[in-house]
Amino acid sequence: MNVLIVTHSRDHHCTPLITRALMARGATAWCFETDLFPSSVQLSLHADSRQQTLLLKTPLGQLDMAELQSCYYRRLRIGGGIPDTVPGAYREAAQKESRAQVLGLLHSLDCFQLDGYEKVRRADHKQLQLKTAAHLGLEIPDSLSTNDPQAVREFFAVHPQGIVGKMLSSFAIYEQGQEKVMFTNRIQPEDLDHLDALRHGPMTFQALVPKALELRVTIVGEQVFAAAIDSQANERARTDWRREGRRMLQDWQHHTLPADIQAKLLALMDAFGLNYGAIDLILTPDGRHVFLELNPAGEFMWLEQHPGLPIADALADVLIGNAPRRGAPGLLAPDFFARGKPQELAAQAA
Repeated sequence: MNVLIVTHSRDHHCTPLITRALMARGATAWCFETDLFPSSVQLSLHADSRQQTLLLKTPLGQLDMAELQSCYYRRLRIGGGIPDTVPGAYREAAQKESRAQVLGLLHSLDCFQLDGYEKVRRADHKQLQLKTAAHLGLEIPDSLSTNDPQAVREFFAVHPQGIVGKMLSSFAIYEQGQEKVMFTNRIQPEDLDHLDALRHGPMTFQALVPKALELRVTIVGEQVFAAAIDSQANERARTDWRREGRRMLQDWQHHTLPADIQAKLLALMDAFGLNYGAIDLILTPDGRHVFLELNPAGEFMWLEQHPGLPIADALADVLIGNAPRRGAPGLLAPDFFARGKPQELAAQAA
């Protein structure tokens, strides 16, 4: 059994876990490191009126995609394999062609994909996540995404308990070889006088949600793995636990979700047609579960270590067909929101 893992050459954490889990089940894992394409990896798509042939050549061998049973899509970094010696205009054109070639491959595969490129990209939109989660009955924070400074000031005024600022994407700046990550930060009154930079790039603002615990819920097929951390025990981690992430990895513990929350999260996966998702929630001191975001290709390595959740094994079982796969087509039907909220429809049916 052949499984294709679409990733990049610096994906040193989760990919080895998946590879070992697949090998333990007798499957062969083929890593398509997209940042090495096109210079170090060759990809050929041949089609005529009778058939289509897809061939991937890597330094470790050649794979005929007709022999592929499943594909695990993790990361896409195309164009890094083009040498700096290629002139700028030609380099940009080569990057576009390389991206089109790889996306053509992903859309042409006939095997099971965890998860399809279009589904992952659609599910990545945070505004749509919040809208969908709320429609399914999950509580979400009052949220504002804007590039309008005055809108932020008005939002701050109606939330006397405070607001936080965050980015819609995994925002990072690289300076002198160092990665500088934009964490979630609490907005102070004096920050309202320095919002002019929003004109050059929007941000997201949310009402501050009190925390008893922060939860990471990883869903693989029909399996739900929940873990919790007490971020409030560390002053620097109270607004965003990732600020002290390395020091707090061992503090993650098993957590049991209420049945209704678990059912709503599985419904969220079905809405987007996903077999994998890493979901962030807040458990408030009064016992409410507040949805923050869904990461359709989120990391899970630290949860394998602490508290020891078997996520890689679960992924391997779904990829080779040893565990149930979620069958919803996803991509949100045109009338998804117009049909009314699920609890309302259930009440009408009763």
